[in-house]
Amino acid sequence: MSDTVIHSIVLVLYLLFMLGIGVYFYRKNKNQSDYYLGGRSLNVWVTSMSAQASDMSGWLLMGLPGTAFLLTKRNSLAEAFWTALGLAVGTYLNWLILAKRFRKYSECSNDSITIPTYLENRFRDKTRLIRMVSAIFIIVFFLIYTASQFSAGAKLFNAIFDLDYGIALIIGAVVIVSYTFLGGFLAVCWTDLIQGILMFLALIVLPFVAIASMGGAVETFNLVAAISEVPGSLGFSEWTGIGAVSLLSIVSTAAWGLGYFGQPHILTRFMGIRHSRDIKPARRIAIVWVIISLAAAVIIGVIGRAYMSTVLTQEQIGAFDGEQIFIYLVKSILTGPWAAIIAGLLLTAILAAIMSTADSQLLVTSSAISEDICRTLFKTKMSEKQYVWVSRLSVLVIAVIALFIARNPDSSVFGLVSYAWAGFGAAFGPAILLSLYWKRMNWQGALAGILSGGVAVILWKNLVRPYFDLYELLPAFIVSVIFIIVVTKVTDKPTAEIEEEFDRYLKADV
Repeated sequence: MSDTVIHSIVLVLYLLFMLGIGVYFYRKNKNQSDYYLGGRSLNVWVTSMSAQASDMSGWLLMGLPGTAFLLTKRNSLAEAFWTALGLAVGTYLNWLILAKRFRKYSECSNDSITIPTYLENRFRDKTRLIRMVSAIFIIVFFLIYTASQFSAGAKLFNAIFDLDYGIALIIGAVVIVSYTFLGGFLAVCWTDLIQGILMFLALIVLPFVAIASMGGAVETFNLVAAISEVPGSLGFSEWTGIGAVSLLSIVSTAAWGLGYFGQPHILTRFMGIRHSRDIKPARRIAIVWVIISLAAAVIIGVIGRAYMSTVLTQEQIGAFDGEQIFIYLVKSILTGPWAAIIAGLLLTAILAAIMSTADSQLLVTSSAISEDICRTLFKTKMSEKQYVWVSRLSVLVIAVIALFIARNPDSSVFGLVSYAWAGFGAAFGPAILLSLYWKRMNWQGALAGILSGGVAVILWKNLVRPYFDLYELLPAFIVSVIFIIVVTKVTDKPTAEIEEEFDRYLKADV
């Protein structure tokens, strides 16, 4: 039996297991709250692992190692280092200063089950503009984000089975859509728990296997230094780029961490946890997972570059897609019947990373359509069961559009993710943060912040960044904060009812 057949069997068994989870939770979804938040019943482990697995996506095993793979060329290693550091710090701050308050306020504020409904309820926005604008931004940016995951899935199937990119794209999308369509939030979160564990183990195991195949850590990193034309070994300046990279570039790259405060697929995990007191232990689990996983992903890119120099020519390496280095290492090093089973599990980890994010994005986007747009535009009352079916149909429509966006096989997973990440971080991050800490904030300020942040990302990305290379998240985030503060100050203060609710939520034990 060939290695490819063994890889295929492992992948198919895994996919069937994921579909089984979707079928299991199908009958547990009685209403919108069940389908989108699982009745706020998540335990500590499911919340922490689901939040981080849905956060990192296929980018963790493909995009980040692919950036580090280039080593000192265009200071790519430094870019990977500061991106990872910014994400680790952002993750910690998100859990520390936002998660607990958001869990409490989202339930106190009319039991909100989506980000747009939370914002509308928090500020008593009778115009419903906040809800509609938020839903539109969610749909636009998540289409891009979901497309990046479909693209990563297609690259995985293409690399393993040599499938045509278009066919591979459809296969990956069908699997992800199936269990999201059936099981909703609980299916997504429980599959994310399994997928998060699998990703973690894969990231830890592969570097050790690769280093052992090259004779040990000393020999491996000496080879990396030789490739990078660095005397001795990679030092502080090569890893961080300090001395070769401008302070502006470092700040721009580390600014990825700001995006966490506005990511709907992560924030919904905070909303769904069983109790706010569970946030602290969940945070500890999440931080350990994130730090180790990010560090391992960067190291895989570095080690992978060294390994390839021993088996390929420089011309072949120059034509290689760095985002496939994880796949290449697994297929090249782990050969033979028993090793191929381990390889199949490691390759499945990439699929797990892709699925854990794409399913969350599909679910949040479908909630924007059914819960935030349909309930706002259509006055006709539908039953909860009918709304759940609108949600499921929305998943299918979104998936088809995302497939169309991802149809280009040369699309960069890293590039697509960075654009969508900036969009959410700037549109929702400042509004969510200030809504939890500033009692004076009103609906006009929130709407101004969401609009200005989202639009600033689009304008900066397309009009400014080609001439001034600063990641669009940072300036757009600052613009959003300024608009929220200024517009809030020049408009009427919130009603006494809203301010009383703000004081009440701080004391709530939920």
